[in-house]
Amino acid sequence: MMDENGVDTDAHDTRAHDTRAWVLHPDTYKSGGNARKPDLSLEEAMALGRALPGLDVRGGAVVRLPKMHPGKLFGKGKIEELRIQFEADEIELVLIDGPVSPVQQRNLEKAWNVKILDRTGLILEIFSDRAATREGVLQVEMAALSYQRTRLVRAWTHLERQRGGLGFVGGPGETQIEADRRAIDDHIVRLRRQLDKVAKTRTLHRAARAKVPFPIVALVGYTNAGKSTLFNRLTGADVMAKDMLFATLDPTMRRIALPGGGPEVIMSDTVGFISDLPTELVAAFRATLEEVLSADLICHVRDISHPETEAQKSDVEAILDSLKVGADVPRIEIWNKIDLMEAEDRAALITRAERTDDVQALSAVTGEGMQALVDRIGSILTGDARVEEVLLPYAEGRRHAWLHAHGVVEDEAQGEDGYSLTVRWTARQRAEFDALK
Repeated sequence: MMDENGVDTDAHDTRAHDTRAWVLHPDTYKSGGNARKPDLSLEEAMALGRALPGLDVRGGAVVRLPKMHPGKLFGKGKIEELRIQFEADEIELVLIDGPVSPVQQRNLEKAWNVKILDRTGLILEIFSDRAATREGVLQVEMAALSYQRTRLVRAWTHLERQRGGLGFVGGPGETQIEADRRAIDDHIVRLRRQLDKVAKTRTLHRAARAKVPFPIVALVGYTNAGKSTLFNRLTGADVMAKDMLFATLDPTMRRIALPGGGPEVIMSDTVGFISDLPTELVAAFRATLEEVLSADLICHVRDISHPETEAQKSDVEAILDSLKVGADVPRIEIWNKIDLMEAEDRAALITRAERTDDVQALSAVTGEGMQALVDRIGSILTGDARVEEVLLPYAEGRRHAWLHAHGVVEDEAQGEDGYSLTVRWTARQRAEFDALK
């Protein structure tokens, strides 16, 4: 049943157990080439809220903010206006799409009698819900602790409490906030030790892959650009692919043979990037993007139908730069979701893509343009392949087996001193073969 505002009240009744949430996007009047439109930023923030299970996002609003109020973020009049609205809608949680200081959070929670969660806190909650591997769980926990540590500053009401002691160690005692900081720091140290162990395991896995050095193709892109759907179509895997922000958190690796006789590759699906991702989260999740650092080819998947696709592209490139991904790594820009465009716009876009180097327009859902992408990937990965003659003594059985395992042998003959082989290989494959000596 619809109420006077056009809201489906029956839908809310079925979700009565969920936390009723409202989203606020503070518009600070930013300007510039890549400045986002406030309405679209609010839409993304609401999508973030919906990506977290247990939340019933009832609505959202853009709040124009000529200046930040240090104590309460918003002005008195706006706070009172929102308080009345939140009470009427029985809102329990307010998501603020931006940074909120501990003092502002405490004051707004008191003024509105709701729980406040800022953008960083919300993203951490989503990451925590999505983390599937041991490393992902540890990375989320460490990032959350680092975030919580910053919230201790002037946020607590018991800062003057002293922890008991005789004064022989640490002076007359320490305040509760110091004890809390110390407990968090100790926990972070323990987590780092566990992460070191996990990292060593991943290093061993990388070393094992290096012995069978298939090229790595890494899919990167803004969250919800369609990377996992593309990954599934290319690999036949069953990675979680939903119309939801951060549907994929941990990288997924699959070894596949590209269709049509293409080379064998390791395909990697990575966590989606997002605008204004806090620097501590970029650092914390660097390990989940490490396959990008060692990739032979980076496929930047874009939702070309999104109204802010250019701004999203800039965000992804900025994060790749922060990860120090070399400019020498070949890249393909994939214009995905052309099926969501009008026929005339889609035709013009495909024509544009065909005239642009290293750009492929496609739909991972319908499959349109997929073969062209596969052909392009194969062309880039084998583009520097050259034919050479190799003489190999019979005693070098390991190297002989390596050549056949990698499918580079085109012709072979046996002579008095050993094998005479005609091979087609890339510089990388030649280097790996030489390293077997």
